[in-house]
Amino acid sequence: MATQEKSGKIYKEPAVRPPSVNRLNEIAKNLGLDLDEREVHEYHEAIANTLADTYQRLYELPDLKIPVKYPRTPGYRPSAAENPYNAWYWRSDIKGATNGKLQGKTLAIKDNVCVAGVPMMNGSRILEGFVPDVDATVVSRILEAGGRILGKAVCENLCFDGASFTSATGPVLNPYDQTRMAGGSSSGSAALVAGGQVDMALGGDQGCSIRAPAHYCGIVGLKPTHGLVPYTGIMPLELTIDHVGPMARTVYDTALLLEVIAGFDDGMDPRQPSDLQPTLSYTEQLTGNVSGMKIGLVKEGFGHTGAESDVEELVRQAASCIQTRLGAKVQEVSIPMHLDGLKIISGISIEGSTRMMLEGGGFGTSAKMYYDTVLQQAFARGLKTHMNDLPITCKQTLLLGRYLLSEYNGHFYSKSQNLARELSLAYDRALQECDILLMPTVPRKAQLLPPANLSMEEYNEKAFNNSVNTSSTTVTGHPALSISVGLSNGLPVGMMMVGKKFDEATVLNAAYAYERIRDLTSS
Repeated sequence: MATQEKSGKIYKEPAVRPPSVNRLNEIAKNLGLDLDEREVHEYHEAIANTLADTYQRLYELPDLKIPVKYPRTPGYRPSAAENPYNAWYWRSDIKGATNGKLQGKTLAIKDNVCVAGVPMMNGSRILEGFVPDVDATVVSRILEAGGRILGKAVCENLCFDGASFTSATGPVLNPYDQTRMAGGSSSGSAALVAGGQVDMALGGDQGCSIRAPAHYCGIVGLKPTHGLVPYTGIMPLELTIDHVGPMARTVYDTALLLEVIAGFDDGMDPRQPSDLQPTLSYTEQLTGNVSGMKIGLVKEGFGHTGAESDVEELVRQAASCIQTRLGAKVQEVSIPMHLDGLKIISGISIEGSTRMMLEGGGFGTSAKMYYDTVLQQAFARGLKTHMNDLPITCKQTLLLGRYLLSEYNGHFYSKSQNLARELSLAYDRALQECDILLMPTVPRKAQLLPPANLSMEEYNEKAFNNSVNTSSTTVTGHPALSISVGLSNGLPVGMMMVGKKFDEATVLNAAYAYERIRDLTSS
């Protein structure tokens, strides 16, 4: 902050310059306030005094920073030769503790997650050139457990879709067929795991973004219960639907990574319940015994428009295998409200992400939480200079969100949150009858990467058509895991397992039991 001698005193450049009288008058009129000239000048003086006193001191106080423990170098942007799926955004090599649960494991971190000193783009020109100065809590926990981070995985543009063609760095290619999509928005994470470039990866999920890429790339992806894994230090979309979770080739590694990253974050993340219980040893509970387990095939998870019959048949065969080979009891259950999940999440995310992300610099909320002020300012500046670089999905959301907020005063957001509670109760009722629920993760296999210059209708269809089954559990917060049930025409098919809230152990064990019998059958 610039200082200079002025009338024998040290002059401090103000942290926040007061608005001009004309600007204040303009703000008053926009708010519908009818102020006369005298009142405008009185408010102007009062505001200037508040800024000079309170806000000057707030500016001078040091900001809280999460400690960064393990040394690293900035890394580098990988060449095409070492990036066959275009799934790496940035390569680095950060070694954690010399021992721990993740000793010997390599990981990729989704590029909406802060890793101090390593560039972060979040798939968008908006943040290009930004370098975080903190590690997200999940990154700190990985390094404390001995994990080795090999870089940042490409994610879709601001994580606003479930495809893999919207990132500013270009499309992420499916390792099974490089003409097809890898799914999104954790597209790079899934491709790097499936392609054998890392053992594990972090993904994020606000609709389908862990499970759809896991389905398309034939790996395991778990969206944990909302709040089980802290979101501190991660670029959000909307507070009530933000999730971060593990992706790996095996259920064991998925459980192991969850074991490391789950748990309370000392009040830094308002998504977490204050009475969150200590993290379980999920790997120790992988017994593979599901005899007598009650499994519900969700009727409404099948038969969607555009569903592929081979996908649905493979999921039904997997359920039958769990029953005949493992002794579980499979029955059909109905959750009619499941069909409204996609509509409910839209009502939440359109207005919610407009307020929190696109207008609030990623942190537009009044919750008690850790605020990454450096990321917030970088994103806000990026929006001002690169607004036209927003993807179609974001522009559409911002236009509609601002209209709904201004004309309908948040009514549909509030109603959607109320409906989310009803949907959650509907899932709870089904899970009173069953231990887990099953359905296709995505009702179709990986689609071809689209050509450039799509129409808006085609763009939206490709970007949003993966979450018809996954949206409901993002809204309700129930844990949901995608596991491969095999290949059809050379492409993976995923089955989604849903469990009771904070009962990841049961979901993981059911997936582990199925994985073992699947691998025995295919060997």
